[in-house]
Amino acid sequence: MTELKGKRIVITGASGFLGKHLTKKFVQELGDETELIGLGSGDLDLRNQSKVFDWFDQYDPDIVIHLGADVGGIGYNKRNPGKLFYNNMIMGLNVVEACRKINVDKLLVTGTVCAYPKYTKVPFREENLWDGFPEETNAPYGVAKRGLLLLLQGYRKQYGLNGIYLLIVNMYGEYDHFSGEDNHVIPALIRKFFDAKKKEQPTVTLWGTGKATREFLYAGDASEAIFRAIKQYSKPMPVNIGAGCEISILELAEKIKELVGYEGKIVFDTSYPDGQPRRCLDTEKADKYFNFRASTDLDTGLRKTIDWYKDMYVEG
Repeated sequence: MTELKGKRIVITGASGFLGKHLTKKFVQELGDETELIGLGSGDLDLRNQSKVFDWFDQYDPDIVIHLGADVGGIGYNKRNPGKLFYNNMIMGLNVVEACRKINVDKLLVTGTVCAYPKYTKVPFREENLWDGFPEETNAPYGVAKRGLLLLLQGYRKQYGLNGIYLLIVNMYGEYDHFSGEDNHVIPALIRKFFDAKKKEQPTVTLWGTGKATREFLYAGDASEAIFRAIKQYSKPMPVNIGAGCEISILELAEKIKELVGYEGKIVFDTSYPDGQPRRCLDTEKADKYFNFRASTDLDTGLRKTIDWYKDMYVEG
C-alpha cells in the first residue's frame, strides 16, 4: 500500500479532460492532506528535456501520474502520424527519466487501448499486447505508448523505479474536447446531433460503416481506477482499465441521437475508415489487484456528459 497523505503528487496533463477528473478525485479523497501539483501544457513543455529535468529537480515530487499526451480522433491521427509518435514518445521519455533522476516513490503512466494489435481476440488481455501491430490510423500513438511500458519495465529492472502502467480504453465525460474537427467519437457525436437539431438538418453523416465496436469508460471511473492503482498496485505488468462491454458505433449513435432529441436520420459515409474492428478489454486484473470495477453504465455516463455539454455550449 502506498501512503498518499503528506506526499507531493504531480499530475501531468492536469488541464486536460482526464486530468480535470483526476484532480477532482484527489481533492475529494485527500483534501489538503497532500500537496497536489497539476501541470498543463501551458505550465511546462514536457517535450523540452532540460526544462523538465530542471522542474522535477526543483519541485522534487514523491509521486507522479503521467497523463500528458498528444491525442485526437481518427482524422487527427491520419494527418499527424509523425507528430503523434514524436510528442507522445518524447514526453514520456522525459518524464520517466526525470522521475528516475530524483528517485520518486512511485510513477504511474497511462497507456491506451490503441496500443493493442489490430486483430486482437476479444476481450483484449494484457498478455496479447505484443501479438501484432496496432490498427494503422492509431499506430503512431499506440506504438509510442506501448514503448513507454517497455521503458518502465526496463527502468524497474535496472534502476528499481517503481513504475506502473494502465491500459485505458476509450473515455468520455465532462470536460472533454467538443470543439474543432479532431474530437473522439462520443463528443463528436454529441456535437453533431446538437448542431443538426438546432439547424433542423434532415440527416447526420458519420464516418465508416457503423459496424465497428468500441468500449467506453466514463472518465470519473477512470479516475477512480488511477487513484486505487496508485495506492494499491506496484507490479511491472500492465493492467487494463475499462468497462468490460462493447457497443457498435451505430448503436452508440442511436443512443446519443435519442438523448439529444434529434429526429433526423443517420447516414454512414463508407469511404472513411472504421478504425480498429472491435475493442473490448478483459478487466479481471484491475479487479484482482486493486478492486476496481467500473460503476457508471453507458446510459448514465452519456446523460451526465450531454447535460454538461448543454450547460456549457448550448444553454450556457
